[in-house]
Amino acid sequence: MKLRHTFILAIAATFLAACNFTLAADVTPPPGYVAPTPAPTLGPLYPASAPDIENGKAIYVEKCAPCHGDTGLGDGAQGKQLPVTVAAFALPETASIAAPAAWYTTVTQGNIDRFMPPFRSLSEQQRWDVVAYALTLHVPEQDLKKGQELYEAFCADCPTKIFQNQEWMASISNMELAQALRDGTSDFPALGSKMTEGGFTELAAYVRTLSFAAPSAPVVEAITETPTAAATDSGTPSAEATPLDGTAQAQVTPEATVEPVSASAGKVTGLIDNRTGADLPSDLKVTLRGFDHGSDPSAGPQEILNLAGTVNADGTYTFDGVDVIENQIFLAELEVGGLSYQSEFAVVPAGATELALPDIIIYSTTEDFSSLKVDEVQMFFDFATEGAAQIFSVYNISNSTDKTIIIKMGAEQKVPFIAFPEGAEGLGYEAGQDSAAFVPTADGFAMPPSNTPYSLIAFASIPKTKEINISQPALLNINGITLFLPEGVEAEGTALTDEGIQTLQTTNFHVYSASAVNKGETIDFVLTGEPKGVAAAPDVTQNKNLLIGIGALGVVLILAGVWMYMRDNKGQEDDIEEEDDEFEDSESIMDAIIAIDELHRGGKLSDEAYKQRREELKNALKRKS
Repeated sequence: MKLRHTFILAIAATFLAACNFTLAADVTPPPGYVAPTPAPTLGPLYPASAPDIENGKAIYVEKCAPCHGDTGLGDGAQGKQLPVTVAAFALPETASIAAPAAWYTTVTQGNIDRFMPPFRSLSEQQRWDVVAYALTLHVPEQDLKKGQELYEAFCADCPTKIFQNQEWMASISNMELAQALRDGTSDFPALGSKMTEGGFTELAAYVRTLSFAAPSAPVVEAITETPTAAATDSGTPSAEATPLDGTAQAQVTPEATVEPVSASAGKVTGLIDNRTGADLPSDLKVTLRGFDHGSDPSAGPQEILNLAGTVNADGTYTFDGVDVIENQIFLAELEVGGLSYQSEFAVVPAGATELALPDIIIYSTTEDFSSLKVDEVQMFFDFATEGAAQIFSVYNISNSTDKTIIIKMGAEQKVPFIAFPEGAEGLGYEAGQDSAAFVPTADGFAMPPSNTPYSLIAFASIPKTKEINISQPALLNINGITLFLPEGVEAEGTALTDEGIQTLQTTNFHVYSASAVNKGETIDFVLTGEPKGVAAAPDVTQNKNLLIGIGALGVVLILAGVWMYMRDNKGQEDDIEEEDDEFEDSESIMDAIIAIDELHRGGKLSDEAYKQRREELKNALKRKS
């Protein structure tokens, strides 16, 4: 079941992995908008070095678990908010038929139909590392142990070189590897006649680990320091803080229950980089928060630590006596001048007893947004809604000043430097993928100086007529505008250059470009024609409770993706009992499983019918494998 409409690239922003962002509540936005550029080059479909699953695990926790869940069952807290079912790749029937190269391709290029972004921020080796770790999630520890025993008993003479050949191992699934071990290849003998009791699945799982990098040796450090009397007596950690008079050490009052200092206790440090030109408040408080993944994979990361401390006069802060355990996640928060700031996440590496958090940079503030620069506006048009055209305008904005710019939205919840096309109804805003981090305020948001551009998506709807006149005002100087129209729709305007049909993420767009538009000017053009292969969809302007402003982002996610999902699923419940084992391949069966998962989750399929049909599909998948 694929979402085929042109605006999917923009709408995907509101649903992606890591990924719900609200300007009113979150500080660090996760990925959202998928930029309209060609898919990244894959490169060789095998890793240059043996994958490091320890590194892959750390990447998985940060990038993948929010949607796919801690154990890969598609039950991440953010994934549950998507209008599609997140792939449960840790199911044996899914993972056993997947080659690492196929998963690497998906991680690299994304899967927009399923609201998964391309992970360009990861290096090629990091992508292979996280793929390798994901491939271990479907293998129970006891199966791996059994596989090792079988390997030592029946394959001790097998040449390990072939199992460490990254090109071959990346191209073969565990199921294919099990078959190769049974039947033999030119590189190793057949084991079918030796292993008469079976166990090739477990053997293949173990052999897969031979292609991974050897785990790093744990770092063991002697504990030489004695906890302070205050920490020993109270059973709670303290944070070092030097008062301005230098006379005594301030103590920290924990805001959550903390276990007594243990032998693994370490410390977490950080720095407030003060660029305001004024001294920091003498009693500036900082909060340390720690997170871990509990035993319930559906619950998401659990907060395990919440400590308050005081920032030193030089901007540093230290939390002593904190249990620093591998793969735990820490961040720091504080408030200055009415703005809430948060450090980026830091994940504890193996063997560490100390953790340094990324710096928190604080700037002076201004409400004058005239110095903002709009680098580009990308306008997507969708005609799937009957009687209306949907417009998704992606603004890429730079703040190259030395001040944090405060944006007040007012009672109407409007971004003052973004105008909707004349005659269009503004529906709301959302942050784009890879946007610099917005800072929430009581009546809007703030944009600190950043080398990374900010990205905002403005959603609007305009009545659909035979000819649609678009007049887009510029409230700031705009360096360039690009239009992305469904194939079959054309634009005419004196400022436009026809760039022809371009394929982006498997979808064809008719692309037009325009040069700079100065503040106070408008760009005018007329849209004509009918898009190819687009059916009518509900009118998004008729359901006001689903339209969101910037102060309520994330309560319900944006618009038409949900309606398209409901429309594409319409009538499938009536047909589901009539389907039989007529699938062409395993991928078609997996699509069917995903479809009924969606129906069941949406309350459109009873528990009894769901369980019965899913079992039938699983059996069909086994027959195809």
